[in-house]
Amino acid sequence: MLAFDDTTGHEVEEAEENYFVSMTDMMVGILFIFIIMLMVFALQFQEQTDTSEAQIEDVLNRVEEVANQLKDLRDQIDSELDSLNQSQRERTELLNDLKDELKAVGLEVQIDPENGVLRLTDNAIRFDTDKSNLNPAARSNVAKLAQVMQRVLPKYVASCDEREAPDCIGVKRSTSTIDTVFIEGHTDTTGTDERNWVLSTERAVSTYRQITTDQPGLRHLKNRGGKEILSVSGYSSTRPIPETADGSETEEARRNRLAGNRRIDMRFVMEVDNSERLNEVLKLTDAMEEQIEILRREVIPK
Repeated sequence: MLAFDDTTGHEVEEAEENYFVSMTDMMVGILFIFIIMLMVFALQFQEQTDTSEAQIEDVLNRVEEVANQLKDLRDQIDSELDSLNQSQRERTELLNDLKDELKAVGLEVQIDPENGVLRLTDNAIRFDTDKSNLNPAARSNVAKLAQVMQRVLPKYVASCDEREAPDCIGVKRSTSTIDTVFIEGHTDTTGTDERNWVLSTERAVSTYRQITTDQPGLRHLKNRGGKEILSVSGYSSTRPIPETADGSETEEARRNRLAGNRRIDMRFVMEVDNSERLNEVLKLTDAMEEQIEILRREVIPK
């Protein structure tokens, strides 16, 4: 994927998924270490007949302390998962809002809530072979898209300039906000791969320019980092529209599908303010490491 931001280049499409994976890996690793420590303790306890009651009680207290810290860590991770789930729900709400608003102005769209994608159908924004310019019909549809985005997106952003984006005035913000809206360009398999990478990005840039020309206020919608949310990316022919699952596609439907690969998708990436809770989790893991080291010294003979 080629990805560009009008202010800074960045690729954040899988940030939420990567964060979830890292948190899960950390939890599994700590549990694994803790179980090993308990097994070692049980074996050593059976072999040490001269262990005093005070020593045993001290070790058991440390085991209990680590267990409580594990519970706190689990609660923290549960909270993070709740935040991510809330982010997913609000992104789905955003996609449905856009779908309803676009339908009201005559544009039919498909949404993919799991991946945060909005796909315009019925040749709304399509391109001729090896072309990246918008024809009159596409420009008209982009104008409708821009108008709806300007009306809907302020509810889902961290901040905006109310002087430049009047739709932001008095809007109640959602809990999760938009980090980036990728305007994604695609191509069919005609032409060389090298050309298609450039062409798909050119199509995304053409659409971005038309959107921000029609609705300049969209450039004043910002994420939590104070950056513009609109960005562009190009995928060449690597993400074609899938064939029908049952294989019953007619020749005309096939031609329309292949032409539909010369398209624009919109991908919405949400952000969740989890820095404070993440710092708390890190503090807990540091404390647990200390307790595990003490436990290790207690149960392993010198």
